[in-house]
Amino acid sequence: MSLRIVVCVKYVPDATGDRHFADDLTVDRDDVDGLLSELDEYAVEQALQISEESDDDVEITVLTVGPEDAKDALRKALSMGADKAVHVEDDDLHGTDVMGTSLVLAKAIEKAGYDLVITGMASTDGTMGVLPAILAERLGVPQVTLLSEVNVADGKVTGRRDGDAASEQLEASLPAVVSVTDQSGEARYPSFKGIMAAKKKPVESWDLSDLDVDSDEVGLENAWTAVDSATPRPARTAGTIVKDEGEGGKQLAEFLAGQKFI
Repeated sequence: MSLRIVVCVKYVPDATGDRHFADDLTVDRDDVDGLLSELDEYAVEQALQISEESDDDVEITVLTVGPEDAKDALRKALSMGADKAVHVEDDDLHGTDVMGTSLVLAKAIEKAGYDLVITGMASTDGTMGVLPAILAERLGVPQVTLLSEVNVADGKVTGRRDGDAASEQLEASLPAVVSVTDQSGEARYPSFKGIMAAKKKPVESWDLSDLDVDSDEVGLENAWTAVDSATPRPARTAGTIVKDEGEGGKQLAEFLAGQKFI
């Protein structure tokens, strides 16, 4: 038997960089370095672990929707050990929100072929966290989200979801969509051998016409959500320094009381 896993990944602005909005109030992705979303690295890792533990032939495809530079995210996932990649790129995708993105991803996943779709728990730029559920609805398959542990066997995916008060054991029949949290296991670092091998792995490029998606279903003008305004965060000011000359504790208490912390 064979198992086809599609891992959805995203190329996001580096959180340590100077992130800001462009003139059209979309995230400016040109003036800041980008990378594979850290939360998506956990999804790639879980796919690799499933492959290593399975007796079946497992093929892992990483899929992203984004500009030309998004190929860097795919190369990172391929260097970790994924088998092949699909990059959906189209100028009409600029400003697409989660509804349009989920449509494009669903069409691409169906075109690629799948038994299991794995995503991270959220993107580190939009942080909406709803894409896995919407994606499962579009595909018409079960969703098992926010898993800390994932296993696949006998045509089912099982996993553990950890909450504040309890842990749940969940399962769904394949095909299915799962999302994993940052507690699912530390993502591996690509080895030099993996980095070199990634250069030879296939990366397919598709546009909207390849997926039978109309331009009026995506893009900023057709988004279901929008940013109305954005104000830069004020520059950080100098803090209050309390010198302890015998009454430091009292001064600290007065400061905390003045800020209504106590």
